[in-house]
Amino acid sequence: MLRSILQKVTLRLEQLFSQRPFSEPRQAKCIEPHIGYATADTLVLRGRALAEKRRFDADRTNTVLQNIMQSAQRFVTSEVADVAVRAGDVVGRTDEEGYFQLTLPFRPAPGWHYEDVFLPNGLATPCPALVPHPDAPAMLISDIDDTVLRTRAWSLISNLWTTFSGNVNTREMHKDAIEVYAQLQETYQLPIYYVSSSPWNLHSFLNDLFHKSKLPSGPMFLRDLGVDETKFITSGHGSHKGDSIDILMHANPQLPAILCGDSGQEDARIYRDAVLRHPGRVRAVVLRTTGDGLDEEDAQNLKALRETGVPVFSGLDFRDFLPELKSLIRKGET
Repeated sequence: MLRSILQKVTLRLEQLFSQRPFSEPRQAKCIEPHIGYATADTLVLRGRALAEKRRFDADRTNTVLQNIMQSAQRFVTSEVADVAVRAGDVVGRTDEEGYFQLTLPFRPAPGWHYEDVFLPNGLATPCPALVPHPDAPAMLISDIDDTVLRTRAWSLISNLWTTFSGNVNTREMHKDAIEVYAQLQETYQLPIYYVSSSPWNLHSFLNDLFHKSKLPSGPMFLRDLGVDETKFITSGHGSHKGDSIDILMHANPQLPAILCGDSGQEDARIYRDAVLRHPGRVRAVVLRTTGDGLDEEDAQNLKALRETGVPVFSGLDFRDFLPELKSLIRKGET
């Protein structure tokens, strides 16, 4: 009941704010591209239409207050709803939060592709998309927070402080994940996808952070923090990750998956459910043990995951599991 009331009140306030008197209707002037992906016969482009795009200066000399102010500004967006966007002959419209997804009926050659998406004003923005290599023996689907990026997501206060007080030059990455992912991608041409509860507002920040740290880039599946008639703030953590894994399984039916996560956000339970929904598709699960350790529920979820029969590797450093992962991938190639 309380959640329903909060949803209605928040939605009404948002509508009043966006339609306040004496204000000009927002015009889409730019597109924030999100990394797209491919299915067996389509290319999926994604992004967001905005009235303005802010630029953020990340410097090691920034004060904590400066970082907090810039981080907060990422969540104050000027999204534009119901805007026609076009790529080639395919036309779509942005949703209530300015997001769009265009499905182009072709699958180009393997690798990175940049397709122009046009706004009504004629502005074209190249939107990237990744097409897996046909010889890839598997795909890697990874969480972000505390799996590749130090976040301390198991504690709400620590999570918020870490997220808002740092910038692209000060946030810490897990070097072992960078090394393992880079080796697997270079050796086996594995496509890498990132599934996270982080909001889409952080897409450009995460993309810059990955590039700076040399973590292999890949399509991200983040969460919408918007409010509409059907949802309040966002879908649940588990359902979002599970739905995103399902999308990738269906998009790449020929590829088994390696799932990487951590012990701090119910990844063991989420991945166990994915194993049961997609029998025979998950080749291995890798879980980082986070700083708060395993509580009783975590231990039970990990036990249930192991009982599926899928190889599960759990510990502090992904490099400890690299030989076994390579062996499993080679076994799948034969």
